[in-house]
Amino acid sequence: MVNEIHEECGVFGIFEKENADVASSVYFGLYALQHRGQESCGIAVCDDGVISQKRADGLVSEVFSRQELDRLGKGNMAVGHVRYSTFGGKNPNNIQPLVIRHVKGNLALVHNGNLINAARLRREFEMSGAIFHGTSDTEAIAYAVVRERLKCHSTEEAVEKAMPELKGAYSCIIMTATKMIAFRDPDGFRPLCIGKTSDGAYVAASESCALETVGAEFLRDVLPGEIVVITRDGIRSIGTHIRKKNNICIFEYIYFARPDSVIEGVSVHHARVRAGEILAECSPVDADIVIGVPDSGLDAALGYAGKSGIPYGIGFIKNKYIGRSFIQPKQDQRENAVKIKLNAVKETVRGKRVIMIDDSIVRGTTSARIIRLLREAGAKEVHVRISSPPFLHSCYFGTDIDSEENLIAGKYNSDEEIARAIGADSLAYLPVGRLGELADRESFCKGCFTGAYPLDVSGASQKNKFDQKIHG
Repeated sequence: MVNEIHEECGVFGIFEKENADVASSVYFGLYALQHRGQESCGIAVCDDGVISQKRADGLVSEVFSRQELDRLGKGNMAVGHVRYSTFGGKNPNNIQPLVIRHVKGNLALVHNGNLINAARLRREFEMSGAIFHGTSDTEAIAYAVVRERLKCHSTEEAVEKAMPELKGAYSCIIMTATKMIAFRDPDGFRPLCIGKTSDGAYVAASESCALETVGAEFLRDVLPGEIVVITRDGIRSIGTHIRKKNNICIFEYIYFARPDSVIEGVSVHHARVRAGEILAECSPVDADIVIGVPDSGLDAALGYAGKSGIPYGIGFIKNKYIGRSFIQPKQDQRENAVKIKLNAVKETVRGKRVIMIDDSIVRGTTSARIIRLLREAGAKEVHVRISSPPFLHSCYFGTDIDSEENLIAGKYNSDEEIARAIGADSLAYLPVGRLGELADRESFCKGCFTGAYPLDVSGASQKNKFDQKIHG
């Protein structure tokens, strides 16, 4: 996928009844979640209460060799994380898992999401003597749990008491000496699911596709607000903060998740195909071929082609050895990546009226470049169809959408003006009123499209909030 959207991370954890090569299991799980973050990764292993870890910048395959996995040793549980630095910047101390050693024991924490009150929590902890080593809000979650743990009989009780203080998106896994705890914010902004292997190991992961890599069968999603506790005695649930309403980010279906994942009972592939079908219904155009921008535009292109009757074709070849260009932390690096990431298939588009399906347009610079590729390959017309509504607002829950003044949909008064700006013959977006059809539900977060958020974001922390404080 060539785009300009950033999503923070993916989490994975496994609990075995006996010691095993859990580091390798997490390695495979993180490999399956690599699309959620390609800047850094880490694994922590627990063996009889002793936590060892490895974390570094780079892809999973770059950071973990066979020797590194062997060095971590065996244990009965492990957690892992892949990350892109949204809030918090590129700081090695922000790489997860985050390991905290306190008077009542050790814990390792991995987190997907973003807190909107992290700055306030950080100030409170610093005024009481806490020392922060990084600039991400994950440390605020860890300190909130540890503060309660010092007063509680168990870590799960500490999590239960800390959750009301945590405002925003968080899908987390905590590993202690004796248990693994998976919990999700009461709005359920980010996905988290539970699986079980044939030999009785429990697995928690951001997406169901990661379960399959370790031979685990999907059991269920962690409910919004639920705390799932896994020990050698089995699995149990704490439902104090569970809500009936689920506000999962709709962009998980449109873009973030792998198409073979199932989230909240909905196939991501099916959701994207449906988006293409809706586009064909709402924004038809006479054309000769329908193509998708890899990867998340491909399923929507299939849906558009099937509904419209216009043939589907392979319009782009993606260099599979280049990571998602949006993962690159600097704009100039992303632009360089675009230049080598995609090639247009001339035989598919030459002399044809092309419908190009993509998942989104942010600033428009990447879309313009892709359209130029099609023009240079001989396309007679390029009609762009976007499988999401236009971005008009910032996200506060873990998606690093650019500031509002840089969003192309806010700069122009009409789709026609945007089409001219990016060099397309026509442009149409998915109607915001039909988003619910993608996942057959009406309850989800679509604040980046509408400006209406499930939580009050008036006091939310801004991008690089801690870096500005430290270095500004």
